Amino acid sequence: MSKMIKGHSEKSNLTEWLSYLESIHSVEIDLGLKRIAQVAQKLNIAFPTSTVITVAGTNGKGTTCAFLENAFLTQNLTCSVYSSPHIERFNERLRINRHDVDDNALVSAFEAIELLRGDITLTYYEYTTLAAFIVLMAEQPDVIILEVGLGGRLDATNIIDADVAVITTIDLDHQAFLGNTREAIGFEKAGIMRANKIAVIGDTHPPSSLAAHATDIAAKAFFRQQNFTVESGNNVSWQWRSSKNQFLDLIPSNIPQDNVATAIMVLELLADKLALSLNSTFLNNIITQTKVAGRMEKFSSDCDVILDVGHNPQAARYLAKQLHKLNYPKVHAVLGMLVDKDIVNTVAPLLLEVDHWYIGTLNVSRGSEARNIAEYKLIDSSKVNCFDNVSQAFRMAKQNAKATDLILVFGSFYTVAEIRRLLV
Repeated sequence: MSKMIKGHSEKSNLTEWLSYLESIHSVEIDLGLKRIAQVAQKLNIAFPTSTVITVAGTNGKGTTCAFLENAFLTQNLTCSVYSSPHIERFNERLRINRHDVDDNALVSAFEAIELLRGDITLTYYEYTTLAAFIVLMAEQPDVIILEVGLGGRLDATNIIDADVAVITTIDLDHQAFLGNTREAIGFEKAGIMRANKIAVIGDTHPPSSLAAHATDIAAKAFFRQQNFTVESGNNVSWQWRSSKNQFLDLIPSNIPQDNVATAIMVLELLADKLALSLNSTFLNNIITQTKVAGRMEKFSSDCDVILDVGHNPQAARYLAKQLHKLNYPKVHAVLGMLVDKDIVNTVAPLLLEVDHWYIGTLNVSRGSEARNIAEYKLIDSSKVNCFDNVSQAFRMAKQNAKATDLILVFGSFYTVAEIRRLLV
């Protein structure tokens, strides 16, 4: 049921609301908690009966969230995940027991925010984060997992005092907002920690700023290599160990093994509170079922196609290692990136693994033109073709690839979304 709201127009469906939300704040990214905290207070946002987990990190947030989600649901707990951005439909940003939130719930939440926010302007992300919180208050799941959008300390999700803070990896990305060093970025991500609450850090070499902040606020911090370790003896199995548990004969995962290891530490720390039963058989079941759209997601379409949303140097280094293991005769890369990303250092790790490059312009507000990427002259000009969009780039890659070759599509959520629509 539509109602009159500010802007003197009726928003009767989700599409109209999302269009409206894009227009009410002057900039797309405006870090800070003051505005959203004021509106959240008016809305009485709180999750007193839920265990809340906040997940930050340069890479690995989505896969860590998915592994935890599957583990909790398999143990008969109700679980919701809030994440961003989406790949195909906005509703993907909030799923409740694996089901995407419906349009009506979101529209009702938007109406509630609009009624109370007064003259406070909110970014698209802040507004939609509050809407997710309103839906979650009504659902009251046993576990709420919040994926941080950008950084941590000043991200909209950080108005919630989480029971567990998870930091997956720390590397260079979003430097304009978070700083130009791992130390600066580590401090921003450490901002999701809380005094006397659990923090799990999956980065194998975390910056000193992160550990220092954990000490300063007396967080109960658990570090990879110190409090939990991984041993990979062969390609068939691996082991996870802490002072309390050891899980042997774990099988290879569809998502990065490091993120599985971090998630297992979270499960161990919550085992008593949530009555979780952990053993290698259970964990292998979760490893088998955890696959995430757009993260090394494989399709067969004349030849194999892998979609990956990797868009920064650390993600590209991981991709290069995976391609080397897969050992396809030829790799055709379809690339589209945002102009504010570190394009040079994202492309560089893949130069030895990719045989042909098909660069497409991303036709979004921050999208880079294909020719501008090519002008960095990182790639041998004989291996590069430029296109008006990534769909054209993909079609040419398909024409040129043999049945035994691989097409890798990467560089942005927008790139993966455009090509995934052609494959699903």
